Amino acid sequence: MAKNAVEIKDLTKLVSVANPKISPDGTEAVFVRTHIDEEENTYIAHLYHTDLESGETTQWTHGQERVSAPAWSADGKYVAFLSTRDEKNQLYVIPARGGEARSLTEFEKGVDSFLWSPCGEKIWFAAMVKEGQMFTDKEEKEEKKKPEPFIVDKLKYKMDGLGLVPQDFHRHIGVVDIASKNVEKLTEGNYHHNLEAVSHDGGKLVFGVMREENLDFIFRQPLFLYDIETKTETPVMDEEGYFEGAAFSHDDKKIAFVGGTREYENATHSKVYVHDVPGQSVVCLTEGLDAPVGDYVVADHQQGASAPPVVWTKDDHLYFQVSTMGDVRLYFASLDGAIYPASQEQEHVYGYDISRDGVFAVLATSDPTNPGELYKLVIATGELTQLTEFNKAYLEETELIAPEAIVGKGAQDWDVHGWLMKPRGFTEGEKYPLIVNIHGGPHAMYANTFFHEMQVLAAKGFGVLYVNPRGSHSYSQQFVDAVRGDYGGGDYEDIMKALDGVLEEHDWIDVDRLGVTGGSYGGFMTNWIVGHTNRFKAAVTQRSISNWVSFFGVSDIGYYFSDWQIRADMTDVETLWQHSPLKYASNVETPLLILHSENDYRCPIEQAEQLYVTLKTLKKEARFVRFPEADHNLSRTGKPNLRFARLEQISGWMEQYL
Repeated sequence: MAKNAVEIKDLTKLVSVANPKISPDGTEAVFVRTHIDEEENTYIAHLYHTDLESGETTQWTHGQERVSAPAWSADGKYVAFLSTRDEKNQLYVIPARGGEARSLTEFEKGVDSFLWSPCGEKIWFAAMVKEGQMFTDKEEKEEKKKPEPFIVDKLKYKMDGLGLVPQDFHRHIGVVDIASKNVEKLTEGNYHHNLEAVSHDGGKLVFGVMREENLDFIFRQPLFLYDIETKTETPVMDEEGYFEGAAFSHDDKKIAFVGGTREYENATHSKVYVHDVPGQSVVCLTEGLDAPVGDYVVADHQQGASAPPVVWTKDDHLYFQVSTMGDVRLYFASLDGAIYPASQEQEHVYGYDISRDGVFAVLATSDPTNPGELYKLVIATGELTQLTEFNKAYLEETELIAPEAIVGKGAQDWDVHGWLMKPRGFTEGEKYPLIVNIHGGPHAMYANTFFHEMQVLAAKGFGVLYVNPRGSHSYSQQFVDAVRGDYGGGDYEDIMKALDGVLEEHDWIDVDRLGVTGGSYGGFMTNWIVGHTNRFKAAVTQRSISNWVSFFGVSDIGYYFSDWQIRADMTDVETLWQHSPLKYASNVETPLLILHSENDYRCPIEQAEQLYVTLKTLKKEARFVRFPEADHNLSRTGKPNLRFARLEQISGWMEQYL
């Protein structure tokens, strides 16, 4: 029986499985399962449990909520998690042997993160609190609240996804008693504190804080070790850079953490560091690894996926993710310098946990034809057991296209890695249109992972080419840094030469029916491409940058990102304009569809408005589609109906012109 073609609304059939956490005794695990509720136009995420020996899986929470960040108590009797049952993320705890979940907090701004105290009787947390108030204080709600002016005196006053950032709130660390719900506040001052780790003896915390009155031009987070009894703190890492994800070794003598210096600004590879507590010294474990620690994948299916930056075993071994050659793999490291991959190639490990003895891992894994499930990996033998099958029925009835990995030659003869998908129903000897899809970032990456959008385009009869040009992660530090100061240079050449290589080797591609699309940096590059070549017969630019001059002042990151990436600010408008696609609008001959979210603070919608109005006044073929109630992450986490509409617009435009 013929399988179904992938459709846009298949997002409602797909299930996201993420955030596995192994119980302290290693016999069971909890995780988060997310699906789209089309009728309510929202995402539902519940806590699930799996027995690692029998494989039996059960649902632990219900209702219209989004659960995240599950964590076991040290004795394995309880699981704590965050839930949106009360609109804001609040802290809940549920008995592992059955019973109802109980809320522990009712904070005005909710809870950002939490960690169990090893005693199992209290939980440390980080949450936003108003100056001079305690966590439990709530604003009185007026029946008809009048609009009030919003006063700012800092550059960091807005953020994509959040909107205007309250100037009088700061993130502080507190502790809640599980039995009584009594809350105590630990930190003070008008600074943001990030809770990173709790020692196994319960006596120490690691937190990150930058105690500067104005953080506008300070892009760093040092880590401090705090003694709860003596109320003293000592630096763990106070170098220039951003460090996070700390974890104590089981004897509390060492602290591992992840971070990067600012040598290459936001293009700098993250590394794993270990702080020796008695000796107060720091070593970098991954100095010899020319690939970034962490997960930098761009995709559109997984919801709320997160993974611990680093996990210790009792033998003082460490595990962490590494983005390498289009994969995200689980890596092993020992303190004597051994380091090697512990999971296989050709996949995306987007979540993981390690048993305390280091014998096995539970992985959340995806590949181009697997939307993602949980697996148990025996590390010594590589034996893999599938634990969940939420997407089994979908895979049995739906035809997914497996992409072919390609390596082309780009600028300076550098290798450019990517993937080519043939259209559904491909027949030898036929000619087909091809769409080049460009990722955002630019310091992100396409990967060996499931990407619904690519599958939709292939199902509609398009070939799809997606590559990692310079600036992309999972390759060398030189490669990821090479785009800075050269937007529209070597990166443009990488994409076009990779396309040339594919056209040479695959005669099924119709050179007269080429399309191009991309979002964010990929939107910038789409704009740049149509201003510099007429090879494409259709283009769709999404959440793009068209004008670096105005971007500097309107983006939530513009005032420093422009300097980091273009190597220019408003004292050098000529350079900003030189790299702006808007400058080359008169060259555009490709029909251009412009998609943009109205609440995008990262690449504000004025970028699209300028481009559209300019093209229309030049009598160019262009259309503008605005998405209300959507931010920069529309394609990944936006309202489901708007995600469907976006994909309909992209595929419809390509069908019209190709």
